[in-house]
Amino acid sequence: MKGRVIKSTGSWYTVNAEGKYIQARLKGKFKQQDLKLTNPISVGDWVELDVEPGQETAVIRSILPRENYVIRKSTRNQHFSHIIASNLDQAMLIITMEQPRTSTGFIDRFLVSTESFRIPAILVVNKMDLLQSKKKGKEWLENLHEIYDPLDIPVIEISAQSDQDLSSRFQELLREKSTLIAGHSGVGKSTLLNKLVPKAKQSTQEISKFSSKGVHTTTFAELFELDGGGDLIDTPGIKEFGILDIEENELSHYFPEMRAYLGHCKFHNCRHVNEPGCVVLEKLEEGEIHPSRYRSYLNMLEEEESHR
Repeated sequence: MKGRVIKSTGSWYTVNAEGKYIQARLKGKFKQQDLKLTNPISVGDWVELDVEPGQETAVIRSILPRENYVIRKSTRNQHFSHIIASNLDQAMLIITMEQPRTSTGFIDRFLVSTESFRIPAILVVNKMDLLQSKKKGKEWLENLHEIYDPLDIPVIEISAQSDQDLSSRFQELLREKSTLIAGHSGVGKSTLLNKLVPKAKQSTQEISKFSSKGVHTTTFAELFELDGGGDLIDTPGIKEFGILDIEENELSHYFPEMRAYLGHCKFHNCRHVNEPGCVVLEKLEEGEIHPSRYRSYLNMLEEEESHR
């Protein structure tokens, strides 16, 4: 029997097999293409099951090849990685200016991860009701559009708490697609999900007044089916987004604005830092590459070098 993993709680997985929801466990160890993973199976995976005789449970026999996945470094063990979700059509990052603040560095790390598997990304700015009356908020929002509009990355502005027409606004965007929802704890993922999939009934909590940070409300990743076709994969809040080891001369490939000049530099192994004849540095000087994106690139490059 074949099915798709819709929820993972560590040792047990809920699998939708031809409309029937089955609790399944993993038998034995699975080799994951030389990846060291904290989770051998992720939400979104297609698996083959053996239903146990006389039981309502099953054993996962094999994981079918993944089309793609979003992965990050494990927060507990730097030598291991964690697959957030797999077999995606698009990824949606929920961001906020404050309570909690989402940095452009975090956004760019997320975009590098999705770009590495050619997964289209959407940035959703939540809590617009808190931004509209603040000059600082308007400047922050203008800066976001200035950075990401030229990259053809949609920047959608919403207020999940108060917008009444969220379902209709997102309908076409989500129809017949498998969409990951990610972001820091407290950005409003669960509130948005409850508006889009009322039956989800995800718990929500107020932001901690002491730390101005989000409180974790989603413990495990879970897939929710949409009435109009397609599904949403809700994920636990992410504090940091450590990208996987990428060769330093390949990192720029995942920045589309830099990739456009691939092979144009004087040296074929140019890192775009201080090399003579670097076209990327020229374009940065000319304003064709945004300084914020270039800073993110340098930070990631430095991070990768420090782990060698």
